[in-house]
Amino acid sequence: MENPTPIERDVEKVRAQREKLQTRHSHALTTLMETRTDLRGVHALADFVDDSVRWSA
Repeated sequence: MENPTPIERDVEKVRAQREKLQTRHSHALTTLMETRTDLRGVHALADFVDDSVRWSA
């Protein structure tokens, strides 16, 4: 197997960081939406993400 180039290593590092952040942000949003039910309907994307996380669990 070929050794990855420095650019390929950097791309993989950024990809892994984005995945961690996406998971953390989704969790935080879901927690917020559970705590503050009055926020439901305020922002369509937040509602969509919250619903998506719940359906995938």
